Amino acid sequence: MLILYLVGLILIFYLLAKICDQYFVESLDVIAKKWKLSDDVAGATLMAIGSSAPEFFTALIALTKVGSEQVGAGTIVGSAIFNILVIVGMSSIVATAYLNWKPVIRDLLFYLISILILLWTFADGIITWQESLMYLVGYAGYVLILSRWSGWFPDEKQLNILEEDIEVFEKEEKRHERSKYFGKVLSLIDHMVAMTFSQKAQLNDSYWKVFFISIVWIAVLSWGLVEIAVLAAHDLGIPQVIIALTILAAGTSIPDLLSSLIVAKKGRGDMAVSNAVGSNVFDILIGLGFPWFLYVVVTGGSVTVGTENLFSSILLLFFTVVTLLFLLITQKFKMGFRSGYFLVGLYVLYVCYSIYGAYYPEAWTLGDLLAYGGQVLGVIQ
Repeated sequence: MLILYLVGLILIFYLLAKICDQYFVESLDVIAKKWKLSDDVAGATLMAIGSSAPEFFTALIALTKVGSEQVGAGTIVGSAIFNILVIVGMSSIVATAYLNWKPVIRDLLFYLISILILLWTFADGIITWQESLMYLVGYAGYVLILSRWSGWFPDEKQLNILEEDIEVFEKEEKRHERSKYFGKVLSLIDHMVAMTFSQKAQLNDSYWKVFFISIVWIAVLSWGLVEIAVLAAHDLGIPQVIIALTILAAGTSIPDLLSSLIVAKKGRGDMAVSNAVGSNVFDILIGLGFPWFLYVVVTGGSVTVGTENLFSSILLLFFTVVTLLFLLITQKFKMGFRSGYFLVGLYVLYVCYSIYGAYYPEAWTLGDLLAYGGQVLGVIQ
């Protein structure tokens, strides 16, 4: 059965990447142009929705399944760790980046605030409507600052990630077309997906149809992710949140990884880091906040989120952001291969900790992991 789960996950991850990048993001690009949104606001709202849709719907679907509330939160927290450690790390490995410190500090500080809100609301494991509303207000403040940013710093170059994401997936699609073994299978899947959408030539006239059909696809696929996570966790004898923190989190972040690596190779390290950090701010404040707010408003109750195996990951998430900020400041906002390998190595350590801790929860404490990470950081410096 585990082989079937693995095949199912790979198929769902591929379909999510295909639909998000080729259809959903393109419809959002048209909407941004129709509404005449600035690049900053479009990137913080529509682009964030496009790149974080799998995590968002996974969190929303998980709330409807009794006993699986942690799957959604785990996917978002795990995805946030993946984005900071793997996306930023791999981008630094493929090309040394000299970052503009102002937007990087801006996004990282907002990200730290998001994590602190997450830690505070998770303290008792119960989310009220006031706490969920705090997430939404926090993100509104983030968008407001982004909308004013170009006025405060008019000389800074604005980044349009929408077009980059579309370009990235088109390159990946062409690579699949050249594949000798999988080309026919992928072409068949692509054709079946395309049948449910309007022709791309008519996208300007039918972008709302493409938008809503994409949402249906993503919702159904996210439901499949939750179901597979529950079944796989049962067969492996581990908590569902461990599957969410590792496999689901990494799988839903692959499109972001590919787009960041492409732009990093082009010498646009600011975009790669902004993509990773900006997605994380949206994931936490909207990806968790909106489903929780919707749930408590509809049901009139509160959301109970078990913090076992999850609270420690949130602490680790805070540690990774502080570590990244420390690296950036000490290296004068230059990210090279040494820093990249260190960040990726931390992620491998985190995955080992999560899996090992699921079977032997008392064998290796969070304090041991943080202490070891601090020792390695001293060696890097």
